[in-house]
Amino acid sequence: MPMSATADTSKTVKLERYNSYLRKIHSTKVLNASSKVLFRATLLVALVLVLLFAINYPPLSDSRAAAAHHLHRRSFLSTGLFSSSSSSSSSSIGGAAWEKRVRQSSTAKRPRGLSVLVTGAAGFVGSHCSLYLRKRGDGVLGFDNFNDYYDPALKRARQALLEKQQVFIVEGDLNDGPLLRKLFDVVPFTHVLHLAAQAGVRYAMKNPQSYIASNIAGFVNLLEVAKAANPQPAIVWASSSSVYGLNTENPFSEEHRTDQPASLYAATKKAGEEIAHTYNHIYGLSLTGLRFFTVYGPWGRPDMAYFFFTKDILHGKSIDIYRTQDNQEVARDFTYIDDIVKGCVGALDTAEKSTGSGGKKRGQAQLRVYNLGNTSPVPVGRLVSILEGLLGTKAKKHLIKMPRNGDVPYTHANVSLAYKDFGYKPTTDLAAGLRKFVKWYVGYYGIQPRVKKGGS
Repeated sequence: MPMSATADTSKTVKLERYNSYLRKIHSTKVLNASSKVLFRATLLVALVLVLLFAINYPPLSDSRAAAAHHLHRRSFLSTGLFSSSSSSSSSSIGGAAWEKRVRQSSTAKRPRGLSVLVTGAAGFVGSHCSLYLRKRGDGVLGFDNFNDYYDPALKRARQALLEKQQVFIVEGDLNDGPLLRKLFDVVPFTHVLHLAAQAGVRYAMKNPQSYIASNIAGFVNLLEVAKAANPQPAIVWASSSSVYGLNTENPFSEEHRTDQPASLYAATKKAGEEIAHTYNHIYGLSLTGLRFFTVYGPWGRPDMAYFFFTKDILHGKSIDIYRTQDNQEVARDFTYIDDIVKGCVGALDTAEKSTGSGGKKRGQAQLRVYNLGNTSPVPVGRLVSILEGLLGTKAKKHLIKMPRNGDVPYTHANVSLAYKDFGYKPTTDLAAGLRKFVKWYVGYYGIQPRVKKGGS
């Protein structure tokens, strides 16, 4: 019996040692297999990271100027793209440097100064208003799409003037909702001066969709963003004297009917006034519409008669002078740019705060509309005579009947309401204003005509 028990114990020990050996071999195989899997996974992750790095950080080459231009466009055009990975401080449109420029430009330099988003800041009225506001110490951020309705080089030149006064213009489109929302996230604007629009009565017959996209859809998009902002800004925006359309009462008063537009441009501006009423009523936005009457002056629009008349007279080309269908002179209430700027600033300074918050109306909000004109209609023939005297050159006049393209024969502003509410009073007559325009024109384009010092 003792010998048999010893044999059994020896067999058990040997069996356990063998099983332990098998377990060690199995563990080693599993460990080796796991190591291989881990190595391959690590290698795969490393390759993916290298690929992502190569995509986001292309190697510098002789084409670095092109790459820089591409990065600039990604930062400043209205693409709505957000930087994805390269750095935590550049996780938004344009990155940290872009946001810093936006904030600096929007920050007022005077106590209780305004912080104003000016749309159409590279335009005629927009650039003048931006410069005025900035020079008096308000914060101004520009917004413009620099379209080619007229020579973009003129808009870029205005942009350069604004940059000298530390006014930054964000390049983008009004219909780019993400970009607009980003601006309102970065800056709590107190006011918006909305001057961006597709202008021109006759161009509407060539490209009607551009008027819908800008004057209606773009305006609605801006109001949608503004209504959701906290705080909501007060909004002053450019309507037009064109809304009076076929109205025959003179001078034009804000109380006169404006339901007979004579052009698509006028119709979109009238639609804007009705849209403004809706957003004021539902969301408590403070809105002020300004009906401009034929604005002119230095840095003006090349599509305006006084501008291309000057160009054609200097180049010896004939100019078309319209007369009405019943052979009467066409007359306009020409308004000098400085007077318009004073009206815009007066409207901004007297605009009450919006009453909504987060898209919900909390109380009754201000809703206004004003004429901004010169109150002294001048026949177009008189405009040409003044230019002839200033340029020292006789115009080659071509008298023709006004085509049925939406133009109206006569405009005359009653500005008593604007005078009553914020002291608007135009002070520049047409001869004095044209003298300043011609001086700018010959200087900007490098022309040396016989410009007279006195009036015509």
